[in-house]
Amino acid sequence: MRGKICLDPRTGRLFLSFWIHPMESSKPKKSFGIKMILRALRHRNYRLFFIGQGISLIGTWMQTVAAAWLVYRLSHSALMLGIVAFMGQIPVLILSPVAGVLGDRLSRLRIIIIMQFLAMVQAFILAGITFAGVIKVWHIAILSLFLGMANAFEMPNRQAFVIEMVGDKSDLGNAIALNSALFNGSRLIGPAIAGIVVALAGEWVCFTVNGISYLAALTAFLLMRVPARKAVRRGAKILSDMREGLSYVLNFSPIRDLLMIVALLSLVAMSFPVLLPVFASRILHGTSNTYGFLVASSGIGALAGTMFLAMRRSVLGLGRVINVALIIFGAGLVMFSFSRSIALSMVILMAVGFGMISTIASCNTIVQTIVEEEKRGRVMSFYVTAFVGLAPFGSLIVGGLSSVIGAPETVLIGGVICIIGGVLFALRLPSIRRIIRPVYREMGIIPEVAIGIQTTDELRKPPEYTGN
Repeated sequence: MRGKICLDPRTGRLFLSFWIHPMESSKPKKSFGIKMILRALRHRNYRLFFIGQGISLIGTWMQTVAAAWLVYRLSHSALMLGIVAFMGQIPVLILSPVAGVLGDRLSRLRIIIIMQFLAMVQAFILAGITFAGVIKVWHIAILSLFLGMANAFEMPNRQAFVIEMVGDKSDLGNAIALNSALFNGSRLIGPAIAGIVVALAGEWVCFTVNGISYLAALTAFLLMRVPARKAVRRGAKILSDMREGLSYVLNFSPIRDLLMIVALLSLVAMSFPVLLPVFASRILHGTSNTYGFLVASSGIGALAGTMFLAMRRSVLGLGRVINVALIIFGAGLVMFSFSRSIALSMVILMAVGFGMISTIASCNTIVQTIVEEEKRGRVMSFYVTAFVGLAPFGSLIVGGLSSVIGAPETVLIGGVICIIGGVLFALRLPSIRRIIRPVYREMGIIPEVAIGIQTTDELRKPPEYTGN
């Protein structure tokens, strides 16, 4: 509370005026609310991205569902589903660290535009050979490999590019949540459309629509006005920069632990969508429409999760969100493995989607909030490697294991492992909070209450991460 002596011009009397300074208000700002959902859209570049990417992702999900159904229709093999998924994801594991180094050195926007164009070419090629009736499973595998190579360079740079689109770090968490909302909103729409289109016209129509949809994303990126970033040193070798980024991740325990959670989901449980065609056909005795509705149900839950995160004002409390969401995800997989009802399975998959995206997006937000700017591209490349790069091994494990013990049993095992991971993360959470809290204070996220707190850069140096 503050005060001053004032003169009333009407009476000529002196009086004492008191007021509460905004920084001294006893009422904390609300950290959660509907008004917070769309605040990142006030930035022009992000609005362009939101519109263009929203259209493009619908096409992407249509192609994803149609390609998986086509592979299963041609092969009737869960193992082949895993192999094709492996081909599309393995390039991310190998190439993403290189993409992160390039993103820290070059224009991320330019890299994204080139890779989006190559992905569009892949979609049209896939549409052409499918329409011609000469499509084979090995064709899909090779084209998936090509798309995976483009994604390996595009994904980490798109993740790191978010801060350049919004400019204001306080809106970063909201922008990441809205990104996830786009992804999962399109997962709600795209698969449902794909299921109907495949049944009525064939898979090639979905591939064609996806190719056309890339034009919206490319147009949005070309219209952006992004200020040039400060040049980083270019004399260092790529391998040296990669080692520096890896050392940074391994020595900063909060980022390391969060990436381990992402890797756990990717390797053990996030490959369960590979088995959804098997559940739709063999377990639930449905059709391509059933498969589309199962994917869409997971998308509904994930969309709800992103809305929940978008309404949050601050990154504070996301550690507990990760903990709870991871256990919800694992428990949902366990229940899904026992379900033999289409309606019940759809409801369960909503919970699975909510837990999955809440965990992933929260990890992403914390990592991007605390990472050093000059290492952002490399750190996000390791994030993408953990999220997508390990998925091919998960796809092979899931595909192979399900062919031996069955799809329900495979999903059950993944769910149990995720529950165990949630319990272990809960035990690590107090230690993570102790390390991150001073960084948040330095950034102004937590009000400063102590004197002599180290600077953010000091806290992020490897010797400080380990407490030495």
